[in-house]
Amino acid sequence: QVQLKESGGGLVQAGGSLRLSCTASVRTFSDYAMGWFRQAPGKEREFVAVIGERSSTYYANSVKGRFTIDRDNAKKTAYLQMDNLRPEDTAVYYCNSDLTVSAVRVGRGDYWGQGTQVTVSS
Repeated sequence: QVQLKESGGGLVQAGGSLRLSCTASVRTFSDYAMGWFRQAPGKEREFVAVIGERSSTYYANSVKGRFTIDRDNAKKTAYLQMDNLRPEDTAVYYCNSDLTVSAVRVGRGDYWGQGTQVTVSS
């Protein structure tokens, strides 16, 4: 199985930045699409961004222009650079992965991390 581990969350003021990392324990990292989801208190889990096996990217409208997803296959890591953070970005951020980007885009990837907390203060 693929094991995912997120890191980089924390407390930041509105307008600040954070960079999240998701490291995968897998032999063939380049075969997998990597995505980010988030879940705020009292809300459903929502899609944030995904990067495919061929490095195509897709973003939720709420984060376009502020967040950037990237991957480093040599390090077996996906990143989420979050700039101009807003209080409404406060949530637990989860990494999701599978062999197809279509599965990850809708949260159907077989593999999930444990999440990392992002808190944005006003």
